[in-house]
Amino acid sequence: MKVILALVVTAAVISSPALASAKTKKKTEAASAAAATPAKFEKGLLVDSKGMTLYTFDKDVANSGKSVCNEGCIAAWPALTATATDKAAGDFTVITRDDGSKQWAHKGKPLYLWVNDKKPGDTTGDKFKDVWHVIKQ
Repeated sequence: MKVILALVVTAAVISSPALASAKTKKKTEAASAAAATPAKFEKGLLVDSKGMTLYTFDKDVANSGKSVCNEGCIAAWPALTATATDKAAGDFTVITRDDGSKQWAHKGKPLYLWVNDKKPGDTTGDKFKDVWHVIKQ
């Protein structure tokens, strides 16, 4: 009888609303952290939420908080934009561009797309003029 009572008490504790709520909260926090990350590694390359390859520019100085790709450059190499409310997460930070807009950076280097990449997985901008590079895992 004591064994059965112990099992019933254990089952009640495990299925308690407070415990279920704590588990749900942890799952929600993990999902929020994942959603806050602007990019992910896929097939060894860093890509945006649509699977488009992301690039860094050698002329950008890591951790300077600046992008030197402006005017004509940004038309060909669009910034991976961030919102005013986006916050740093892991290796990702947010920088402010010269025009006041926000841009994501990875390990301190601003992130860009390439207009000539047409579909997810394209890497046509890699090594362009020896200053543009994909980010590899």
